[in-house]
Amino acid sequence: MDPGEERGAKAAASDWREALMEEIMGFWQIRVILTGAELDLFTLLDGAPSTAGRLAAAARCDGRALERLCDALAALGFLEKAGDVFSVSGKGALLASGRPVSVLPMLLHFNELWSKWSGLTEVVRTGRPVEKAGGDAGEANRRAFIGAMHAIGLRLSTEIAAAFDASGFRCLLDIGGGSGVYTIAFLKRNPQMTAVLFDLPPVVGMAGQRIAAEGLARRVTLVSGDFYRDDLPSGCDLVLLSAIIHQNDAAGNVELYKKVFRALEPGGSLLIRDFVMDASRTTPVGGALFAVNMLVGTRGGGTYTFEEIRAGLEKAGFAGVERIRESDAMDSLIRAGKPR
Repeated sequence: MDPGEERGAKAAASDWREALMEEIMGFWQIRVILTGAELDLFTLLDGAPSTAGRLAAAARCDGRALERLCDALAALGFLEKAGDVFSVSGKGALLASGRPVSVLPMLLHFNELWSKWSGLTEVVRTGRPVEKAGGDAGEANRRAFIGAMHAIGLRLSTEIAAAFDASGFRCLLDIGGGSGVYTIAFLKRNPQMTAVLFDLPPVVGMAGQRIAAEGLARRVTLVSGDFYRDDLPSGCDLVLLSAIIHQNDAAGNVELYKKVFRALEPGGSLLIRDFVMDASRTTPVGGALFAVNMLVGTRGGGTYTFEEIRAGLEKAGFAGVERIRESDAMDSLIRAGKPR
């Protein structure tokens, strides 16, 4: 290698190292944002600019430490600083509670995931997930998770409802329906349809409030239960499993598909929304990382290829399995039919 080539190679290696270090140190930014959300700083500052001292008193924090955090949030564009007064930016306002488009619940959910991912090394060593929090912390995490899923689903549910022609169906069974955001989207798009939302008792209560607020309470039956233990409500000709199958191992999904098959009306359809991986399991990237998220949080969950999903559905009795929406995100759609 001549001197010019050697200098070029060294410069390229230096650029690569800098880019790598920048990527690795990205967790600094994420941790600052999550702590701001955990302390609810964006809500405290929303419409009420404050000095770090007054804000520290309201948030019950050390003044010097909070000022350093707020400086970093301002540097990242989530706060604005004028003299010694901080206020929320347009971006930061999205993290304030009370805003119609607030993503604060999602941040609080990610904050919980942070602690689980911190145990990833031990999870890989042992093959056992990080234990979940219990008691009041567990209920708070549940509310944060449901709120996070609702925030994500506001736009996506409308896209999913539009991606499948449900005009010929009369009743939707939304299994693990969470906040009800997908039930709401399907009913708004399909005025002929009613729905049954099935989820755990605390979750059904949260869903009922949102469904009532949308004026759809008369078209929705709320049923409490656990799809791992209980039979599913019968009588519906369309079933939705939205972001459910990644929670289970392959055998658990087959058992769930069998329950769906028994509950579904003949000639009805099952819709699955989730990541769908390629044969190598490295694409999409988000799906590969989400499989690690399931590793730290569940005993057997993961992301699956289309062939694996189809095999499980056919084993449960479904036919005509097809992928009707392709995406690199968790919004691929697979449809399967129950023969008449």
